[in-house]
Amino acid sequence: MKQDIRSLLLSTLVALTAAGCAEGAQGGIRAPAPRAGNATTLPGLEGPVTVTSDRLGIPTISATSRQDALRALGLITARDRMFQLDLLRRSNGGRLAEILGRGLLEADTRQREHGVPQAARAILARLPESQRAALDAYAEGVNAYLRSAEALPIEFQKLGYRPEPWRPEDSVLVVLGMFNALSESEDSERTQTVLTHSLPRGVMSFLLESVDPYTRALLGAQDTAPPPLPAEELRALVAQRRNQRPPSSPSQRVLGEDAGEAPIGSNGWAVAGQRTRDGRAILANDMHLELGVPNIWYRAELRYGEREVAGVVLPGVPVVIVGTNRHVAWGLTSLLGDVMDLVRLETVPERPGEYRTPSGWKRFDVAQETIKVRGEPDASVTVRRTIWGPVAARPLLGAPVAIRWTALDPEGVDLGILEMDRVRSVDEAVAVMSAAGGPGCNVLLADRDGRVAWTVTGRMPRRSGFDGSVSVSWADGRAGWDGYLAPAALPRIVDPPSGFVVNANHRMPLAQGAPVLARDHANGYRAYRITERLRETHPVAEADMFQLQLDTRAEFFGFYRDLALRVLTEEAVSRRPALAEARRAAAAWDGRADASSVGLPLLARFRRVLTDDVFAAWLGASRAAEPDLTLAPPDIDTPLQRALEARSADLVPAPAGGWDAFVLGALEKAMMAVKQENGGLPLDQIEWGAVSRVRIAHPLGASPELAALLNMPDEPLPGCSVCVRLSSRTVAASERLVVSPGHEQDGILHMPAGQSGDPLSPHYRDQQRAWVDGRPLPLLAGPAEHTITLVPERR
Repeated sequence: MKQDIRSLLLSTLVALTAAGCAEGAQGGIRAPAPRAGNATTLPGLEGPVTVTSDRLGIPTISATSRQDALRALGLITARDRMFQLDLLRRSNGGRLAEILGRGLLEADTRQREHGVPQAARAILARLPESQRAALDAYAEGVNAYLRSAEALPIEFQKLGYRPEPWRPEDSVLVVLGMFNALSESEDSERTQTVLTHSLPRGVMSFLLESVDPYTRALLGAQDTAPPPLPAEELRALVAQRRNQRPPSSPSQRVLGEDAGEAPIGSNGWAVAGQRTRDGRAILANDMHLELGVPNIWYRAELRYGEREVAGVVLPGVPVVIVGTNRHVAWGLTSLLGDVMDLVRLETVPERPGEYRTPSGWKRFDVAQETIKVRGEPDASVTVRRTIWGPVAARPLLGAPVAIRWTALDPEGVDLGILEMDRVRSVDEAVAVMSAAGGPGCNVLLADRDGRVAWTVTGRMPRRSGFDGSVSVSWADGRAGWDGYLAPAALPRIVDPPSGFVVNANHRMPLAQGAPVLARDHANGYRAYRITERLRETHPVAEADMFQLQLDTRAEFFGFYRDLALRVLTEEAVSRRPALAEARRAAAAWDGRADASSVGLPLLARFRRVLTDDVFAAWLGASRAAEPDLTLAPPDIDTPLQRALEARSADLVPAPAGGWDAFVLGALEKAMMAVKQENGGLPLDQIEWGAVSRVRIAHPLGASPELAALLNMPDEPLPGCSVCVRLSSRTVAASERLVVSPGHEQDGILHMPAGQSGDPLSPHYRDQQRAWVDGRPLPLLAGPAEHTITLVPERR
């Protein structure tokens, strides 16, 4: 859904601007340039601030206080990324149609129906004074840029509008956008609810409670025994599907594109001093997010008082999201936490406009939201709210549902991560992060004493009367939320005996009886591969950690290679000679996802065809109950592989030829699709780089006249959707950080594109080549090539 909105945004921007921008691209663009040399007045400053920039445009801000440093950060970020700042606040506040037209009205309507702008204001009002002061200071810096800019960035010029002043609540809107990317689980709960109501219990358990073999290996003694294969129930579902004349619907895609559109997630690990050459602890973190130009992150170093912080900032939010303060380094991976519930609302025709609550019947709070639409009259949207939250636009199994979500709760969100600038040990860092109210994330930590830790950040609901896995009614008061778990109740691992801790969005070991914080864990292959490599490498140095971030080993696909070779016998190939090509390609695969790897394009498509065909047969009844069902159980491969290993034609939609014929048919479909998409080349000449290509686009970059100027090159990228070097067409590592606290001079940080959002800036794309090629760049800024001095107003 989020990627659909992005595509719509791209196409709408192009339609509005292509003609005018073509002229600008030939010389009419004049980007705002930073002022250097003379002192510049910045209102609100308490003392002078110096901002130096190195050869990559990475700023180092030196101030006497945090507030002054954040004022300067706001100014410099706006100078480099103002259009990105404006798009972020508009997209999260439901105000894109105002500048882009009717094509973005649906996206705006969703944000307004959820009440995101109201939530941002309510959250801001509850923030502690220190956090509010940080947002105020940042806003002052952004607005100082807007007042002084000689020329606005190209996007404003071509769209013909001037951005409004930045408000502190705009920063909260940007934070809520990260909740939407990392902690929004509406589709997941809808899927699980529909499966629970439409499938036999055994099948539902088989699909949703299976633990993949890599995670089982990592968890060891924990109870991860897979649920039994519900053979009889699956046979009944397949037979029901087969007997439909015609089938209720064709196979529906479960996976993404050929490369396997990678899910948003991350890798993170920390290695203790006992496993390094000199006792230093080292942190590694690469966050996998949807890529764009400019990049989602902005690199910065801040120095104020005795504090020094370096890492990446989310434009719009005055916080170093991942980085180091020279005493502690921290990284994040998505928890994929369960922090949203769909509350089934009880309504009756006799009481229109009302719903039942524990205290009796209540009327819906109804409001009209006005959405401005470029070039058209304003649109009016009716929004209904309940005591639990806004009413979702789509009913679930015929009943309305309300959305209860930490992101919409003023008590569920804050900027507690700000305090990471002061922590001096992993113990202090665990205390800060477990109490912070950001999106649910795993936190990896390392300190300068050689210690490492893992914990969880974000508010986690304390549920009573239900487990949160499916939508239920809260009307009788027996089910609901009872506040949030105390920070001390959140899981943590400090000083692990192994000397390292790893998270790659997989299920972590929890104490007996610990609350369930997440259900949609990623397959454990990435975490397993990282763990395997760390056990093999001793001592570990920063260069080793960086190379591990670039690991392209892909044994995950070994199951599908072995399955293909098992059925591609001499007899089978003699009956279908065209399949000899598939056998050669599968046998030629080198077990990696390098750009030069052959065979993997076939295996990746083979996996997708099998998944689509098998799940379509199993979930026909579920899709009949909910046509919009998103067919994406948390772990697709484990139930699929177990059913295929049974070699029973009754468990899959096999033709008359039986199980072998089904698998061969899937191979043939995969082979034809890959060849067709690659100009008919033989399979053993189609390299993975032909399939795994990265496209990092600017919002205006779909215009042919502007593509070369605004977009990063469309080129092969090593890695795959399950590799440690996770990559796909639109999702990949948004940064790679390796750092040892106290040894920042040895640290590594690179990211796609560059610091600047100005296509004519030398810093628009000067980090892209290193990112694609897997070359390290220094964490710390280099020698100053540009200096700005900011001074307070005279009084």
